[in-house]
Formats: sequence, structure tokens, C-alpha cells
Amino acid sequence: MRTKHSIINIATGLGNQIIITSLSFISRTVFITYLGVEYLGISGLFTSILAMLALAEAGVGSSIVYSLYKPVAENDQEKINVLMDLYKKAYMMIALIVLLVGLSIMPFLEFFTKDTSVENIHLIYLIFLINTVLPYLYLHKNNFLSVCQKTYMITGIYSISSIASVCLKIGILYYTKNFILYLVADCFITIVTSAVLAIIVNRMYPFLKNKVTRKLDSETRSNIIKNIKAIVLQNIGTYLVFGTDNIIISTFVSVTAVGLYSNYNMLIEICRTFVNQVFSNIYHSVGNLIAQETKEKVYSIYKVTMLLSFWLYSTLGILLLIMLEPFIAIWIGSKFLMSKGVVVILIIIFYERGMRNSISTVKTTSGIFHEDRFAPLFQAAVNLVISIILVRHIGIAGVFIGTLISALVVPFWVTPYLVYKKVFNKPIIMYFVKYFHFTIIATGTYFTTNLVWSLIEPDTFVTLVLKGIICLITINTIYILIFYKTKEFKYLFNIIKNIMGTILERFKINKKVTYKS
Repeated sequence: MRTKHSIINIATGLGNQIIITSLSFISRTVFITYLGVEYLGISGLFTSILAMLALAEAGVGSSIVYSLYKPVAENDQEKINVLMDLYKKAYMMIALIVLLVGLSIMPFLEFFTKDTSVENIHLIYLIFLINTVLPYLYLHKNNFLSVCQKTYMITGIYSISSIASVCLKIGILYYTKNFILYLVADCFITIVTSAVLAIIVNRMYPFLKNKVTRKLDSETRSNIIKNIKAIVLQNIGTYLVFGTDNIIISTFVSVTAVGLYSNYNMLIEICRTFVNQVFSNIYHSVGNLIAQETKEKVYSIYKVTMLLSFWLYSTLGILLLIMLEPFIAIWIGSKFLMSKGVVVILIIIFYERGMRNSISTVKTTSGIFHEDRFAPLFQAAVNLVISIILVRHIGIAGVFIGTLISALVVPFWVTPYLVYKKVFNKPIIMYFVKYFHFTIIATGTYFTTNLVWSLIEPDTFVTLVLKGIICLITINTIYILIFYKTKEFKYLFNIIKNIMGTILERFKINKKVTYKS
């Protein structure tokens, strides 16, 4: 059942992502054409500032979601109600805090935007702030669906709303070129989507509307508070590592540089989001697995997810290294290109973060929050110091070098150490042997693929797509030849075979019904 739910969630998630990705390219092209790269920079900057405010939520959601796994598995409706009531009240308070702190930042916006010619900065920021606050009023309902492994329903609603939002915003830019109206439309769609999801959850789980008649037991409350304290520190550190890049670039380079980087970041994040559609849906299945199965069973599934993580992230990383620059040059022009060195650093960061997905999933769903609560803060300190020093000497590349070094200094080894010690009871050397084995394979595959197909110089989207398909076939052929005898590959292959068998069976049934009618 866990596998079935994961497959449904992943399939709908990937389908949604294909739709959103296609529309986002059209939207970004229209945005750059009618508003320019400076507005793109302002959008990226305000998103980063408001991500900092979202740290008010840090730890609350993850901790309560972790506490919900067991009562949901046992269908303990009374305890679910108690936790959901706490969840709702926490998010109401968070929404208020984010709003007040966000308003207090408004007088200081000129410090970050001193070189921009964009007008109505304060109004634009206020709309961004409102769009950040409103979803908190309904977020507890969405997360409950995820815990129940019904993420596909959230994905379906967001697919419809995203299509409506992108189409509406493209129309606004095309006919009015008004950035403020563009943001208001986005805000309206956010409100409607959140409200619709809340109504759906209430109808599916009417017991959630029951009046809470008891207080949360002291043990659960104590664990939640303990985990919140730990996750708050972790999320603050994570933000200071990944959320401050745009702010540092805007402050020490320019808002326009943020706009240039945002195009690369959008493409890399599209790839990351595709893979995360797989892992975010596996996440709740792993939480359910840990709550019910033995450590050996969890470890065997973890090895499968590690292979899957490597396969997906390394494949996309290689494709990005080979095709990212020609894609941007063909898409919006060579004037939007950054240096090759920056691209290489960004892809290494992409791969390193991605390879931590499988181990981080086990860590979080096992409730390991407290032990490494200070690690992200140390990582953040390393990142900020190195990034600020290097950006002054080598420009934008220095920001990303700081991010990479800080990751290698802290979470690269701390996260696997905790999981292998506390969950698997195995020596950590096993993790690093496997990790470097994968990395050597990925490196060799990149050089082989790049050498073989470097003769194709894409100058149109058709030749670019052709090269991409050829590279994709080459990478996967190499990986299949290397891994086809492993247990993990056979496990994944059986899942794919079962999915294809189910699809073909349903196709035959539908064909018979059509023929008879």
C-alpha cells in the first residue's frame, strides 16, 4: 500500500511539474520581454527576504507532522484532532508574527535595492508579504493530506491553480505590462487554492471538525517542543546558507546580477523540483515504514532510495553541465550568460544537496532533530564569512563557493553519521564508500558523454533537444550496464515493470469495453 500511494503521488507530481515547467518558461520569457531583468532581480530579492520571515514557522510543521505519523497509522482520531488543533493555532500565531516582522522591514528596503530604478518598491513588497502570510491560515490542512499519503490530491489542485495563475499573469503582462496587477492576480489565486484545499480536507475527514475534548499528553507535547527547538535552529541555519545568496549578490554586486542568476537558478530548481516530486512523496511513506518496520527493512529501502537519488541527480547534473549554457543562449540570448566556472559550482552544489536527499529523509522521519541542532548554524557562519569575503574579490562565484564549502564542512558528514549510528547501527564508512563510488561513476559518465557528443553544436531548440535525448540515452545506458545486477536496481526495475503492467492491463480492459460498446 505504501508503494502504491507513493507511485500515485509521484506520477501526479511529475505530471503536474511537466505542465508547470512548460508554462513557467512561457511566463519567464514574457516577464523578461515586457518587464526586464531588473524586475526579475527584485522578485528574487523579495522572495529571499520573505523566506527569512518564514523561519517563524521553522520546526513547528515538521515536528507536528512527525507526531502525526503514528496516530494516523493507528487511526487514533481523537489524538489526530488534538494535534491538528495545536497545528492550527500554531500557524495562526506564525501568520501574525510573519506579518508584523515583515511590516517592520519595509522602512529598510532601500538598503537592499539602492541601485534599482523599479518604482513602487514598498507596495510590491507588501503584496509579496501578503502572499506569504495567507497560505499559513490553511497549511495545516494541506500537510494532513500529505501525512495520509494523499499528496496527489494537493498536486491536482495546485496543477489547476498554477495553470490558471500562469495564464492569467501572462495575459496581464502582455496587455498591461503592470507588475503590481501581476502580483495581485497571483495573490488572489493563492487565497482561492488554499480555501478549496481546506474544504476538500474537511469533507474527506469530517472528524477534524469535531470539538477537541482533551489536552495533548505531556510526553507528546514535550517531544514536540524539544523537536521544534532543534528544527528552528536547523531551519535558521539552512536559510542563512541557501536563502541569503540573492541578498548578498544584491548588496555586493547588483540587483541585475540577481536577475541573471535567477534564470540559472530557475532551471536548476526545475530539475530539483522534478526529483523532489519523487522524494517528497516517498518521504511520508518512509515515515510510515519507520513507524512499523524493522531497522533492516528500513536500511534495505534506504539503499534503494540512495541509488534512485544518485541516478536522478547525477543524470540531471550531467545534462545541466552540458546543456544549460546553450539553452539560455538560445532561449533569451547570450547576454544573459554567466561564466562557466559559476555554472560548474552551481551543479556541484545541486549534486551534493541531491545526494543527501535519501539520508536526510531517514533522519527527519526518524525524528532526529535535537542531536544536530547547532550544525546548521555553524554551517551558516562558515557560508556567510566565506561568501562575503570571496564576493568582494571574485564576484558572484565567491557566493556559491562559500555555499559549497560550508556544505562539505558540516552536513556532508554530520547527517550520515547520525543516521548510521542511531537508525542503522552501522559504521559510517559504509556510507562514504558507496557515496564516492557513485561520484566516481558520475564523473566518468560526464566526461564520456561530453566527449562523445561534443561534436554536436546546438544552435536551435530542435538540435538542443536532439543532443539532450542522445545524452540522456548515453547516461542511462552506462548506468544500466553498471547497476543491473544489484538488488537495488532489481527492486526499482520490478516497481517500474509492475507500473507498466498495470497500465497495459487497464489499456486492454478499456479497449475491450470500447470494442463491445
